[in-house]
Amino acid sequence: MSTEQPKNPLHGVTIEMALTRLVDHYGWEGLAQRIDVNCFKNDPSLKSSLKFLRKTQWARDKVERLYLEKFDPQSPWSRSR
Repeated sequence: MSTEQPKNPLHGVTIEMALTRLVDHYGWEGLAQRIDVNCFKNDPSLKSSLKFLRKTQWARDKVERLYLEKFDPQSPWSRSR
């Protein structure tokens, strides 16, 4: 059984990597405008946000989708298509 996931655009991208890249691009304020969660609005930090995202699937899904929209031109959600 192979562990490779060639069709998964997030294969090899951790939630920490995705969040870091999104924060670098949008900043915490811009990220909070796009994904309405308190950990991005009130005294945001990578550590607290990751803790929340690892426990909260719906929020993690939103982060992953935004990441794909912005950084994966092959994504069905990408605005650059």
